[in-house]
Amino acid sequence: MWRMARPRKPLLSRDRIIETAGALVDAEGLEAVSTRRLAAALGVSGPSLYNHFRTKDEILDAVADAVSARVDLSMFDGDQDWRAALHAWAHSYRDALADHPNIVPVLARGPGRRPAGLRLADAVFGAMTAAGWPAAQATRIGALMRYFILGSAVASFAGGFVDDRAAYDPADYPHLGQAHLLAERGREVDEGAFETGLAALLDGLALQYEALPAP
Repeated sequence: MWRMARPRKPLLSRDRIIETAGALVDAEGLEAVSTRRLAAALGVSGPSLYNHFRTKDEILDAVADAVSARVDLSMFDGDQDWRAALHAWAHSYRDALADHPNIVPVLARGPGRRPAGLRLADAVFGAMTAAGWPAAQATRIGALMRYFILGSAVASFAGGFVDDRAAYDPADYPHLGQAHLLAERGREVDEGAFETGLAALLDGLALQYEALPAP
């Protein structure tokens, strides 16, 4: 009985392309992704990629959507109130972006036609309107939260300072005497800043919610 020989390399698939492109973006940034570079990494010819994606932008869209798909949306299906749901979602979204900051510029363009991105937007908008927010305000809340979460994932505030006391001469920067300590405490500072900002946003929204006219 004849048996077909197994291919020496795994068959090319959308998932393999997305995974390989995502690894390149994580390691070297968006500019590292090209059809030639991807084909070499996958061990295939360049034209074979076009059986799955028409352009480089489609590949990057797929990588971005794979990150969006990791965001937990279950809090919008339960009994949590809108504020608790937004809080849990914001942390899940930020966690999903934490290991993939280089893809944030693609996500910042909006969901476009990306399925996971659209499900995310739909879940937030639906939960806000179900809680009684007017549709226009629910749209603004979704936008506001995305601005805040994506912005927090682009770069580290604490990491922007150097571990060198001499860089912050008190004669020039009288209030930055401890700035050289920020880098080594980067995670603590950045996570604290995110939580502080998130609490401030939700507190402000809660005040607006209380002022909404009765249905």
